[in-house]
Amino acid sequence: MSTAEWYRSFGAMEARGQSPAYDMLAGRIADDAEMLALLEELPEPKRQPNLLFGVVRFLGGPVEDYQAFRTWTSAEWERVRQAMSERRTQTNEPGRCAVLLPVLATLPQPLALIEVGASAGLCLYPDRYRYRYDDGHVVGPADSPVVLECHTNGPVPLPERVPRVVWRAGVDLNPLDVHSAEDMRWLECLIWPEQHERLPRLRGAVRVAREEPPQLVRGDLNEVIGDLLARVPADATPVVFHTSVLAYLSTEQREAFAEKMRGLPCRWVSNEAVGVLPSVDRRLPRPAPQDRLVCVLALDGRPLAFAGPHGQSLDWFG
Repeated sequence: MSTAEWYRSFGAMEARGQSPAYDMLAGRIADDAEMLALLEELPEPKRQPNLLFGVVRFLGGPVEDYQAFRTWTSAEWERVRQAMSERRTQTNEPGRCAVLLPVLATLPQPLALIEVGASAGLCLYPDRYRYRYDDGHVVGPADSPVVLECHTNGPVPLPERVPRVVWRAGVDLNPLDVHSAEDMRWLECLIWPEQHERLPRLRGAVRVAREEPPQLVRGDLNEVIGDLLARVPADATPVVFHTSVLAYLSTEQREAFAEKMRGLPCRWVSNEAVGVLPSVDRRLPRPAPQDRLVCVLALDGRPLAFAGPHGQSLDWFG
């Protein structure tokens, strides 16, 4: 799609109902020829709406008023362009563990977790967070600094306890360091302005990770995953998982990864937006909602549920 269509779609499908500021910005940019011309100086993957908005916030710019945003971004365009070229939207939302938990808890324990596209590795600690499903079912350590809430629909196999994780590692093209103030500020700037509940959740997850920093490897997921699997302890079930990562790969890279996962000795948990993994989408038992962005939660390529992109909802298939 064109840059204008991308921004218009982002506002309507992702930001609407979630972030009035980003919905407004995306819609106004889609109709602003001068702003679109600036964005089109960048390679297509770098024109991403939430990358632009995150960078403007990271550099100290405004996002609540369009004229102020436009004036500031135009004046600071060289700084913005450079930062957009260097950075990635590495949203490390621990809330996504709420939709992963019912799957992880059903697998043979203990688990060895490997996350691809791990960012700072905050989703590698599903055993350290506390969960509340539908204001009723609560599971996880009572003293956890992170409480994740998730609305469910359908026969979700809610667990009575969190999984036992004995080993955890991740791979990312640019791993973020939980001890780096700048890296953690970048993660905070990727949280949408009105979603205030996500900020303390992120900071709590960072505290958890700092107590036992994850083993993160820099590299391409298709090249590194085999080496990481070779390090898994012999008595643990190896689980490779990813959430909202593969959209940043080319179609060929995604298919190569899916084919690789089907041949590796591990369980594969994917949670990607509809359309990202066609081989998974073809097995969906019902059409995806057309009015909002949802992910498909799948185990070993078999769809299990539709999930909210930040882990806020889980609609289990019957």
